[in-house]
Amino acid sequence: MANGFIDKARITVRAGNGGNGAVAFHREKYVAAGGPDGGDGGNGGSIILQVDDNMSTLMDFRYKRKYVATNGMDGQGGRRTGKDGQSLIIKVPRGTLVRHAETGEIIKDMSDSDPYVLCKGGKGGWGNQHFATPTRQVPRFAKAGLPGESLDVFLELKLLADVGLVGFPNVGKSTLLSVVSKAHPKIANYHFTTLYPNLGVVYVDEGVSFVMADIPGIIEGASEGAGLGHDFLRHIDRCRLLVHLVDVSGSEGRDPIEDFDTINAELQQYSEDLASRPQIVVANKTDLLTDSEQLDAFRTHVEELGYTFMEMSAATHQGTRQLVQRIGSMLSELPPVIVYEPEYVPRPPQIDTSEPLEITREGDTWLVEGAWLQRLMANINFSDYESRMYFDRMLRQSGLFDTLERMGIEDGHYVSMYNLEFEYQR
Repeated sequence: MANGFIDKARITVRAGNGGNGAVAFHREKYVAAGGPDGGDGGNGGSIILQVDDNMSTLMDFRYKRKYVATNGMDGQGGRRTGKDGQSLIIKVPRGTLVRHAETGEIIKDMSDSDPYVLCKGGKGGWGNQHFATPTRQVPRFAKAGLPGESLDVFLELKLLADVGLVGFPNVGKSTLLSVVSKAHPKIANYHFTTLYPNLGVVYVDEGVSFVMADIPGIIEGASEGAGLGHDFLRHIDRCRLLVHLVDVSGSEGRDPIEDFDTINAELQQYSEDLASRPQIVVANKTDLLTDSEQLDAFRTHVEELGYTFMEMSAATHQGTRQLVQRIGSMLSELPPVIVYEPEYVPRPPQIDTSEPLEITREGDTWLVEGAWLQRLMANINFSDYESRMYFDRMLRQSGLFDTLERMGIEDGHYVSMYNLEFEYQR
């Protein structure tokens, strides 16, 4: 967007890889080769999202698009585990939706204050200390670490406000917000003063308050992308109540009924749900009113459509207190601000199992390694039955077990792949 407000961004995030396990031996009398004491690799750092209430735009993501956490360190002798990679915390404004870049599905709505792990770091590989058995006293192998998760995501900011101010540019939305809250929006007598949404907390009574958002003026055609309005309509998606300001002064030669109907038509085109949201219609600038018949006609039009109608002059503060109390009263009966449920379900990775695996034999242990196997294991949750079955299917599909049998594997031998070892049974 040309203005300073950024409310959409695409970024690439990658968690750190796990460190490799070490092959090392402790020098000790009467112990074969000193005994294995290679330490494990450290886990890779994760990518973690955290809400920061001091941020109001996604501007930080305009120039920096790639975020990578650090890898785990390799293990060392003396059973020393490698240091874990440092997790990378990415701060986002409250109300940021995280979507999968390809499918558009919601991964997480960052509306609460809990940190969210977007990508997990890869697990560190085992050192050779893990592979010692009574029959395998000198394991000369360790395991590589697993890769960290990576994702391309869209960040989309949808402000968390209870009340959204809508209306044409220059109808007094910024003035109203400055009068009823501690917000200090830029105010001037020209169109498109507000280039990004302003939020203000409005106090009604002891312990009763709400968040009001001043959305940039919507103009005709906004729902098709005209002017600035379309980019900001998403910020009233969550609002429980709309306050629709209309200039009834006649000072710019405008027709209040026409303006009111135009804005509602824009809301309708953008979203049926938004258009049906409860709405208070406010006739503003009544202190400059020259034609009371025009005001009466407007009131009749609005009330016939079933909307609540109020009169006000934000500039002189006349009627603003009554409006705040009415808003507070209506909000007390409305459901809370929308929080979007996650839609994204991680899909099994598309893996080409035709690439040959590297198989080596160490006594009664068969070591299996390969790029696709490493990628597959990084995406398997071994505590989940479905996930384990998928893993088994992929191994069978690759022909691994047939290959092992041709190479002479026997029942009771061990198959060792990265951070997994199991006894082979036909």
